[in-house]
Amino acid sequence: MSLLIGRKFSDPVVQRDILLWPFKVISGVNDKPMITVKYEGLEKQFCAEEISSMVLTKMREVAEAYLESPVKNAVVTVPAYFNDSQRTATIDAGTIAGLNVIRIINEPTAAAIAYGLDKRNDREGNRNIFVFDLLF
Repeated sequence: MSLLIGRKFSDPVVQRDILLWPFKVISGVNDKPMITVKYEGLEKQFCAEEISSMVLTKMREVAEAYLESPVKNAVVTVPAYFNDSQRTATIDAGTIAGLNVIRIINEPTAAAIAYGLDKRNDREGNRNIFVFDLLF
């Protein structure tokens, strides 16, 4: 979804890559790219934010099951090359998923933070960091 989120259907990047994807993308309201899927015999359209929110929702559910407590706040990573529109759309996806996105950080920064936390000697108790890369 990182190639669609926060972009317009008419964006040259979308138009260049649209033929390579195994799913159909059409232009929606305000030139928003809409992914067309068939589910239980019905054709439905979802924007990239909705698809990303489905992934974030599942990730939240898995984290809640593991932690045995609700997850409300999240720091979400994005590729370093994301522009403001793509970052805003990612925040929207988190909101749709029921998360309070407290910060957006670049993926290389997240990896560095996770590495640094793993190397600390003064850790008390368990810390949970979940870094997930979804690129399609």
